[in-house]
Amino acid sequence: MSLALATLIYEWRRYLAAVVALAFSGLMVLGTTGIFTGIVHSVLATTERSRADLFIMPAKTPRLINSDSGLPARIKPLIYMNPSVTDVETFDGGGGSWVNVPRGAEKQLQAYVQTWAVDTRPGSLTVPVDYSPQTLQALSEPGAVVADISDLPRLGVKIGDQAALNGKTVTLRGVLHNYQGVNQPTVIMSRDTARRLGMEGNDQGRTGPLMVGVRNPKDAAQVAAQLNAAAHGRYIALTRAQLNDNDEKALLSEQIIGVLLVFFVFLAIGIGIGITSQTLRGAILSNIREFASLRALGISMGALRLIVMELSFWVGVAGLGATLLLTFLVSLVTNSIGLPMVIRAGTFEWVAIMLMILAVASGAMAMGILKKSQPADLLR
Repeated sequence: MSLALATLIYEWRRYLAAVVALAFSGLMVLGTTGIFTGIVHSVLATTERSRADLFIMPAKTPRLINSDSGLPARIKPLIYMNPSVTDVETFDGGGGSWVNVPRGAEKQLQAYVQTWAVDTRPGSLTVPVDYSPQTLQALSEPGAVVADISDLPRLGVKIGDQAALNGKTVTLRGVLHNYQGVNQPTVIMSRDTARRLGMEGNDQGRTGPLMVGVRNPKDAAQVAAQLNAAAHGRYIALTRAQLNDNDEKALLSEQIIGVLLVFFVFLAIGIGIGITSQTLRGAILSNIREFASLRALGISMGALRLIVMELSFWVGVAGLGATLLLTFLVSLVTNSIGLPMVIRAGTFEWVAIMLMILAVASGAMAMGILKKSQPADLLR
């Protein structure tokens, strides 16, 4: 075991503040990015958890967030021309005004809701895989809708209550989990109910994005390439992973979210390097006589600097481990309140590199204190 690692283990209390500072710096970036990414997955859970293997989107806006995802209705028959395609279904969404029916002293609430229409027949591409048989049966009732359990307070309803959607009566027949909206609640209904409410999403020969089933799901990327080769710019075929990636980038590129992310990154860097460098400086100063003893034994100043740099490296490793632990604990809390945290491997790698750079830079800033490690001080 190296001297630097042994020092960190033996005198861990002196370096605890640096480890905690790095851990919270990493948590600040990972947590913020993970929550924003989790929001995307909650908003788009209906498509992300569907049985579809491919998604057909407009070529100019290959995403669902902040885009007009409508397609000409004539596109649908063209997709069937590929021999690997087994099913093509439209996924219609929209919005409307929601007004609850208060009871007794309850307040009347009005909200604008996002709506999605699904086909409740068994095996439909539009139905998410985690819908229970009870949910599908409830949606089969005329005028029935379901919503995420976390959105019920904003909607002012509970199971069995009626409300007005675009002036027409609907009944909440079930609840979902991890399907919550961000700006507005999300309401799911059957395609038949959407038709009754005049919310089919088919306007002047246009339809919503298309969901495609492929004979062998493992060939989805290959089939997407074939469809794109035959598209001639009329549409673009995306795998589930590609669509999710486009939606995440669209959300994270929004101005307010981008500003928040940049702010948290700079705040994390400031906290990390400020506290870590001062903690390392204080720890080295408290051990200055030990460093002076090493110099008296003939250890060069360069070797002492390497010890400090290795010590800062191990502090960074400990801070990274603490970041993982804290992020895991925070994710348990957020998941329990219906707000999933999704952390991509690329984001973690970036944060890991950032923390190690902060730790090593802090060690470099603290090396100046080694000038006080003069062997002559041992005689005082």
